[in-house]
Amino acid sequence: MRTFRALIAGAVAAAVTVVAGCGGVVSTTSHRTRPLQVGLMYDIGGRGDQSYNDAAAAGVDEAKRNLTGLRVREVEAAPGEPAGRKVERVRALAEAGYDPVIAVGYSYAPALARIAPRFPKTRFAIVDEPTVSGPNITNLLFASEEGSFLMGAVAAMKSKTGDVGFVGGNRSPLVRKFEVGYVQGVKHVKPRARIRIAYLTAPQDLSGFDRPDKARKAAQRMYRAGADVVYQVAGASGAGVFRAADEAGVWAIGVDYDQAKSADPAVRHVILTSMIKRIDVAVYDYLASVADHTVTSGPVVYDLRRGGVDYSLTGGHITDIQPCLEQLKQEIIHGRVKVSPG
Repeated sequence: MRTFRALIAGAVAAAVTVVAGCGGVVSTTSHRTRPLQVGLMYDIGGRGDQSYNDAAAAGVDEAKRNLTGLRVREVEAAPGEPAGRKVERVRALAEAGYDPVIAVGYSYAPALARIAPRFPKTRFAIVDEPTVSGPNITNLLFASEEGSFLMGAVAAMKSKTGDVGFVGGNRSPLVRKFEVGYVQGVKHVKPRARIRIAYLTAPQDLSGFDRPDKARKAAQRMYRAGADVVYQVAGASGAGVFRAADEAGVWAIGVDYDQAKSADPAVRHVILTSMIKRIDVAVYDYLASVADHTVTSGPVVYDLRRGGVDYSLTGGHITDIQPCLEQLKQEIIHGRVKVSPG
């Protein structure tokens, strides 16, 4: 049943382990044997954002091809919606009998904390959020700081000006992990490099992930000031960073997905690399574990060691420094280089 790793050509070397002592096998004795009816709740931008949500969609699409009879209902968040809408969305899927229900993004944490206890026989998963917990909740987590460290190393090695940037969708703890890892990677390679930081919105404002115009202006300011590589962690807003890089004739770095394959073809040539976060693998694995009755509650962590985060080589722009990146990766995996999450 678990064929996805072979299909992505060995991107994940081993099954992901559950953090010891943090969760147990979710009881499945009361669950029906009929095909899974999956509720999938996207974050801002939804399917088609060429980034975060599309990575989750890819995992579900692969599950449809490999898990017999699986059916999916997809819903997405609206820009600027009140928190109550997410509560309604989670409740509606659970009441309609969808099981499991998967939430893509930390913004669903309050809704899951409120609704999951009311539906103890429904299994829930949430991507990128460790704080909400329960006997029927699985947390699909990523060591984003490790992958971002490698992006910082790439930026430092490829920058000709010693001036690089970071654009975040909002100043949330999740996005801050990317920034923290990126800064550490830049400084590890080039301690005197200048790093420009910009966030599009405040921590609780998710509109920053769907404002490519705002991201474009933020990146334009960085490029005009001397930056020649900018790492974007901004969901659908990242398209604006790519556009600014194209206009300036310099580099941008993608996130979550191999964006040199998913972005607008007109700007793919400026994407130096992407920090790939295997949300697709996490979602697929979760659905497979539900289907074969081995699903666990609690955190499941996808890091460099497990192949949960990595970098892309599409375009051939970083093949010259790949040996250095592989060495850094091994040093992180074996603890010789320490990457702080913040």
